[in-house]
Amino acid sequence: MQLKIETMLKKPFTLLLLALGLVIASCSSEEKPEEQLVAKGNKMYGGELKFMSTEKIDNLFPIYTGDVYSSRIISQIFEPLLTIDPETGTVNPGIAKDWNLSSDARIYTFNIRKGLKFHEDACFKNKTREVTASDVKFSLDLACTNLKNNEIAYLLVDRIEGAKDHFDNSNGKIRKGGVKGIKVINKHTLQITLSEPYVGFEKILTHNGLSVTPKEAYKKYGKNIGKHPVGTGPFSLESMSNSKISLKRNPKYWRKDEFGNRLPFLSKVTMTYVKNKRSELKAFRDSKVDLVLELPVEETENILGSLEEAQRGLNVKHKVDAKKSLNMMYVAMQNESEEFSDERVRKAFNMAIDRAMIVDKDLEGEGWPAKNGFVADMEGYPSEKVRGHSYNPEMAKSLMRQAGFANGNGFPTLDFYVNAIEGSGAHRSCQSIARQLKANLNVNLNIILCSLDERRAAVASGKAKIWRAGWIADYPDPSNFLAQFYGNNMKKQSLVNDFNYSNEAFDAIYEKALVETDSEKRMDLFVQCDQMVVETAPVIPVMTDDHIIIINARVRDFNATQMETLELTNVYIKELRNKKK
Repeated sequence: MQLKIETMLKKPFTLLLLALGLVIASCSSEEKPEEQLVAKGNKMYGGELKFMSTEKIDNLFPIYTGDVYSSRIISQIFEPLLTIDPETGTVNPGIAKDWNLSSDARIYTFNIRKGLKFHEDACFKNKTREVTASDVKFSLDLACTNLKNNEIAYLLVDRIEGAKDHFDNSNGKIRKGGVKGIKVINKHTLQITLSEPYVGFEKILTHNGLSVTPKEAYKKYGKNIGKHPVGTGPFSLESMSNSKISLKRNPKYWRKDEFGNRLPFLSKVTMTYVKNKRSELKAFRDSKVDLVLELPVEETENILGSLEEAQRGLNVKHKVDAKKSLNMMYVAMQNESEEFSDERVRKAFNMAIDRAMIVDKDLEGEGWPAKNGFVADMEGYPSEKVRGHSYNPEMAKSLMRQAGFANGNGFPTLDFYVNAIEGSGAHRSCQSIARQLKANLNVNLNIILCSLDERRAAVASGKAKIWRAGWIADYPDPSNFLAQFYGNNMKKQSLVNDFNYSNEAFDAIYEKALVETDSEKRMDLFVQCDQMVVETAPVIPVMTDDHIIIINARVRDFNATQMETLELTNVYIKELRNKKK
C-alpha cells in the first residue's frame, strides 16, 4: 500500500504525554452533545467521528485504489472474504464465515455467510439484496481483469489457476466464465484453485482491494463507480464532494460485539480536507475534529499547548496511542532510465546517504533508520540477517567514478518529486537527502513538492526519474513488501514496481518462496530476496517510523494499528462532562 504523505515527528511530545499518563485534562467544548442511546456494556449509540486528510480522495472503488488514505475510507464501506488482526496477523472470518483447504494445499472452499446484505442503493432500486458466492466470484474476476485503473491485479494473477490467462486476454472486461480457478459451487459456496500451494494466500484475501461488490453497481455506474461505492461494511457513503466525504451507519450490518450490540455504534463518520498540519491541529484543539493521525512535534506546543497549559486544564482532553508501523519510507529511482540503469550509480546513491543523521538530526530523533533491507521489522521475519547499505561516501564516490561520473561531472540535475507539505518531516528528510548527495557526489536534485496524484502522474509518464515513496503493509508478510521488486509486476497496472526493476535471479527466489510451505525455509528465501534488493539497489530504503495518533477523549475504543488502518466498527462516543473552572 502506498505510504502516507508525511513522516511523523512525535517522540519528544509522546514521551511528555506518557509522563502525564497519556491523558491531559482541559475545558470541554461548550457545544451540546448529540442525542445518544445507551447500549449494553455502558457503550453508546450515535455521534459523529470527524477527522481530516491531507490527500484528496476521489475514487472509492476497491480495485482502483492502492494508497492508505483511500483504504481508510474503503475499509468502512466494503469487506473482503477474510479479515486480519492488524496486531497479531491472525486471519479471521469476514464475508466467508469459514473455509477449508484441500490436502494438496491448492483448493480453498469458502462458505459465504447467509443473510448478509449489501447497502441499499439505486442499483437495487433503492433496496438491497443478499450477498452470494457469485458476487465474490465477480469481484475476484474483476480484480484479475486487465482494466486501466486496476492497481491490485498483482495480488492474484500469478497465484490462481487461469488468472494470468484471463488477465492477459481480458482486454478491459471479464471474459465469459471469468477466471477458471474461481468457481461458484452453490449460492453460498465458492471454490478457489491455486496454480501452486501458497502459504500466504489467506492473508492476501484480507486485502481491502479484494472486497466484495455487486455486479449491478458496476453495471449501473460504469466509469463513475468510484463515486458510487456499494458494499457490505459498517458504513455506507452518504455524500462525496471536493470538501469532504461523509459516511452513515449501516443499520443492517451483520456484526455484533461481545455484549450482543449490533455494530457499528457511530451514526456518522466525516472526513474533510486540510492543507497543513497546523490547521488540522488547531481544528483538533477547537474540538472540530476528533482524531489526528500524524502528530508533528514541531507544532505541538503552538497548537496543542504547553505543559503548563495542559496542567491548568486549558487544552482539549485527549489521549495518545502508538504502534510500531509496518512501513518503509524510501527513494525510488527509475531503473530503466539513462541516469539510473547503471547499478553502480544506484549503489552510490545508497552509500552517500547517512540515514542515522536524517533521523537523529533532521527529524529530531523520530523514526528508525533502515539498517537492514526493504522489509519492515515484523513478527517472524529475521530482518537482522539482511545487511543493509552503510554510510560510505568514499566508496560512493569511487562507484560514481567507475560509472563515468567522477565528482558528479556529466550527471544531470534531476527533479526530485516529494509528496509532502512544505516544512514537514517528509520534506526535511528529502532536503537532507538532496544536501548529502550534493556534498558527497556533487549531484544536484531539485525538490518538487507535489500531491500523491501529481507524483503518480509524473512517474507514469516517465517524467520522474527519482521520487520519494513509501509502503505500508497491506497484510503482515514479507511477500507484500518484496512484491515491489517482482519482474512480472511491471506488466500490470499497479503501484508496485513502478521503478521498473527486473532481475531474473530475484524472481526465481521470490517465486520459490511463494510456494514454500515450511515457514523457516520460506523466511530464509525472503531474506535472500531482501539481500538481493540491497545488493542491486533499485531503491534507497531510508527509514521506518511509529504510527502515533492523538484522539479526543470522548472517542472510546479507538486504537492505533501497525498497518495504520482505521478500525471504526467498535468505536463509540461518550461525551465528557464540562470541567468547572
